Amino acid sequence: MMEMKNITLRFGGVVAIKDISFDIREGEIRAIIGPNGAGKSSMLNIISGFYVPQEGEVWFNGARRAPLRPYEVAGQGIARTFQNIALFEGMSVLDNIMTGRLTHMKSGLFSQALWYGKAAREEHENREVVEKIIDFLEIQNIRKTPVGRLPYGLKKRVELGRALAAEPKLLLLDEPMAGMNVEEKEDMSRFILDVNDEYGTTIALIEHDMGVVMDLSDRVVVMDYGKKIGDGPPEEVRTSQAVIDAYLGVSHD
Repeated sequence: MMEMKNITLRFGGVVAIKDISFDIREGEIRAIIGPNGAGKSSMLNIISGFYVPQEGEVWFNGARRAPLRPYEVAGQGIARTFQNIALFEGMSVLDNIMTGRLTHMKSGLFSQALWYGKAAREEHENREVVEKIIDFLEIQNIRKTPVGRLPYGLKKRVELGRALAAEPKLLLLDEPMAGMNVEEKEDMSRFILDVNDEYGTTIALIEHDMGVVMDLSDRVVVMDYGKKIGDGPPEEVRTSQAVIDAYLGVSHD
């Protein structure tokens, strides 16, 4: 589905990503891991259009992708969640998830404001999609609750719902388990697996919890100081000495 070919990203004199290549296969859960500062979020920002690499190529669905703005990338079928929750705190759960349907709304501003004809039919159809997502994520009881009143774990679930509302071909998850307790992690892991299985959505995720990564992912790419140091099935990556050294450190006696 996606190929990152010889990607290099610089910020002034700082090289955040150096000559990295990997792919994401349709239907898989692909994990991107590495210590803090490895360049993982920068890579996700390249995929989602927030950053444009100075070198290398991004290929999507068999075609080289020209530099695109984030909303154009979203229009191609790529949605994401963020490491720091980016929801509208004063809006309800339902309305927050509805914002994920914006790329599917075609009626003009005037008809939307008056809410008649095509705009009314469009809103009804999109609301039906959102209600199914609310049922899927088991948050029916908070559908009208302002997001600002929710605990952290439920906010993460709402953000996942908003990304799903875009009906993405590729879903990018930036640390979906960060800050969660064990029970919340188990719930989120179940939802991620169900999204992949029931929706058929390809998923690329960044995650620090190695237990979660090894349980969920089909393949893992490992970054360290902007370089790729491992790529393969979880079992292979788990036993790689380079990966062990990057995470646990080595003795230099």
